[in-house]
Amino acid sequence: MEAPHSPAADVTAVLTVHSPALMQELGRRLAKVLRPGDLVMLTGELGAGKTTLTRGLGEGLGVRGAVTSPTFVIARVHPSLTGGPALVHVDAYRLGGGLDEMEDLDLDVSLPDSVVVVEWGDGKVEELSDDRLHVVIHRAVGDADDDVREVTVRGVGERWAGEDLAALGA
Repeated sequence: MEAPHSPAADVTAVLTVHSPALMQELGRRLAKVLRPGDLVMLTGELGAGKTTLTRGLGEGLGVRGAVTSPTFVIARVHPSLTGGPALVHVDAYRLGGGLDEMEDLDLDVSLPDSVVVVEWGDGKVEELSDDRLHVVIHRAVGDADDDVREVTVRGVGERWAGEDLAALGA
């Protein structure tokens, strides 16, 4: 069940991203608006660009270590090199048990001091926070260029009420 939130507080932006390099750049721009305690959920089919976006987030947050898909380790913690929040990168693809399995990762302990990014988190991590950023990445329909993505960024909860998410596309 999705955590309750005020629909009036939801903020949404739809952006078109034309290449993996620009997806990574979107991650760097997104990192500038993130702060400790933020939960970011990434949704998109295999190869959509979730990890590429997270790589840009890691660069923008100034964290240690190469950001790669945590599919086989489930979660990776990238400490900050700049005194900012750590990046906790989770791949929930193989976790079928929802929040019970996610609780084993102690994400609720990491959340207040870190930026937690969860790939494949739909239906699994919403209860961690009333405030979250949900990023959905789709291949652009009807576009001949396989690299073009439509990215919907939706801020849920009061945390995001004042953010201009459309500015991420500038």
